[in-house]
Amino acid sequence: MPATRQAERRRAVSDLKRGLILVAARKVFEADGLDGASLRSIAAAAGYTPAALYFHFESKEDIYAETLRESLAQLGGRIATAISRTKSPADRLRAAALAFFNFYAENPRDLDLGFYLFRGGMKPHGLGRARNELLNAALKVTLFPLYEAAKALGASDKNAKCLMVDTFAHAAGLLLLAHTGRIRMFGISAPDLMAQFVESRITALQRG
Repeated sequence: MPATRQAERRRAVSDLKRGLILVAARKVFEADGLDGASLRSIAAAAGYTPAALYFHFESKEDIYAETLRESLAQLGGRIATAISRTKSPADRLRAAALAFFNFYAENPRDLDLGFYLFRGGMKPHGLGRARNELLNAALKVTLFPLYEAAKALGASDKNAKCLMVDTFAHAAGLLLLAHTGRIRMFGISAPDLMAQFVESRITALQRG
């Protein structure tokens, strides 16, 4: 077998094992969180020894970061698909905001992954500065269509950034209320409130 084909086969096997580890790790993280999970528990769930994991990942935090990166990539794909069907800036803003909200409404465990910083209380910790920065950058990429749409509707750079952050914060708050069941005490629909919020922002931008 030519050396190139052997290399391709080894790479394919490595990618397969890496994927299996990530699938197993996600289940462990969903059950135990970042702090409660261990390389040993992840290895056991994947059917490998802890030492085998080091061929693919350098630490538990590295595995978590890759799991979250994949989640953010799926979110970005959902938003890209949503805005690809639109024509006007208002429609793009609406589609991007609601796609963001709906992705996490339909995938609550992905929301849990994204809010790993709150595990164990509101105290500063994370996956290490470099990983945190990369993941924050990936999150910003998913939100950037909001910024672009706001700018196209006439918003200043500052106001477009504020809208991007405001939309993220509003969606996160409503999703938290929805997934914990607290929204029921108000007798209001979280998706309806999100849609109302988005329409209010679009109207404000159109009025200048």
